[in-house]
Parts: sequence; C-alpha cells; structure tokens
Amino acid sequence: MGASWASGINLYAALLMLGIGGATGNLDLPAGLETLENPLVIMAAGVMYISEFIVDKIPGVDTSWDAIHTFIRIPAGAMLAMGAVGEMSPVVEIAAAIMGGGMSATSHGIKAGTRLAINTSPEPFSNWGMSIAEDVTVFVGLWAALTNPVFFLIFMVVFFLVAIWLLPKIWRGVRFIFRKLGQLLGLVDEDTDKTGLSTRAELPLSAGNRPRVEPPPGGHNVASELTRLKSLMDEGAITADEFNVLKARLINPDP
Repeated sequence: MGASWASGINLYAALLMLGIGGATGNLDLPAGLETLENPLVIMAAGVMYISEFIVDKIPGVDTSWDAIHTFIRIPAGAMLAMGAVGEMSPVVEIAAAIMGGGMSATSHGIKAGTRLAINTSPEPFSNWGMSIAEDVTVFVGLWAALTNPVFFLIFMVVFFLVAIWLLPKIWRGVRFIFRKLGQLLGLVDEDTDKTGLSTRAELPLSAGNRPRVEPPPGGHNVASELTRLKSLMDEGAITADEFNVLKARLINPDP
C-alpha cells in the first residue's frame, strides 16, 4: 500500500528508493519486486526521476505531465501492490492490485488537482515549494511504510479522510478553471452558463437597476429553480458568487 500510494505522487521516486534499498541490502524486497534491484531498472528510474524533478517545477508543463502519467502511475501502483504480496493465490494478488490501483489513483488525483489549482498563481515559487514537498513526502511516507507500518496505517486513515473531504472541492475547482479557460478562448459564452441566465458580476442588484428575470422555463417554481442552481454550484458548473447573483434575481425580480 505504501508503494502504491507513493507511486500516485511520484512513481519514479518510489521505484528509485525501493530499487536502491534492495540493491544495497537495506530492504528485503518481496520476490515480486526483486526486479527493481536490477541496475538497469535503477538507472532508468533515476533518469526519469531527474526528468520529473525538472518538469515538475515548470507551471503548466507539470499539469501536462500529470495528465500523461494518469495512464502510468495508476497501473504501476496496481502492479507494485500485486508484486508486494509475493507468490500468493491469484485471488489475493487481484485484491492487492485493486487496492493498490485505488490507492495510487487517489493520491494521483489529489496531486494533479492541487497542482492545477496552484498553477493559476502567476508566481512559480508556490509550484516549486509544492513539488519539493511532494518528493519529501514520498520518501518519508515510503520509509514509514517500510519501517513503521502501524504509523503508516494511521497516516493512511487520515489521508483517506482528507481525500474524501478534499477531492470534491478539487473537482469543482478544476471545472471552474477549465470553464474560465474556455471563456478566455471563446469556447464558452461569458455571459451565460447552463442556467440560461446572465451571470455578469458587474450587473447591479439594487432595486432600481436590477435586471428583469423571466420565470424559469417549463413552469418551474422558484424553489425548484433554486434547487437546480444549488446542484450546479455543487457540481462546479457555477461559483458561489454566481449562485448568489442568480438566487437574488430569482427571489426578487422587478415587478
């Protein structure tokens, strides 16, 4: 589980640490992972780790790198978990692969979504700091998994609780970022969204200047329309500010 979790954040750092640890005798790797001790595998992992270390510091490029590695880190996490259980029954190996794939997918999703949000900042220092923190977390977390499994299991419980709370927020943030990029590129209408109502922040809401809002199509009442708007906000289709604007226009339209 430790190797799978680490692979979702930085696969090559995890492979490099396991390979060097096994080759130097500091780690007793299971039979399914002894291949990582091969010098050629260690060299390849080292080259890719250095490449990722550099790419991961470039805002925008790191997000593309994460997108490509969605198809690499998650399967690798499943394979590491399968190899770690050793030569056991196929049922145990499949169960380990499922658990490992889920673990690596969760950590990869948090990493990729967080880095995408950080990339909206024009300065590169937060990006560099997060990249270095991720590498340190991988080495420390994997070391804890190998030397103090109880501590690592407690960390995993906390990690999953945080992930359950954080992933929906990251998803809404990612959708908001892509919607704004679509507006900048002219692919999304800047004035209207899925609600069919104008969401320009500059339109005043005072009693004398509030724009008229027609009743929702299909004869829906205000309560059902507010429920729909709330659902859109939860999905990330509209922001909280846009929700409040639309809510005010529905509740208090001009006579």
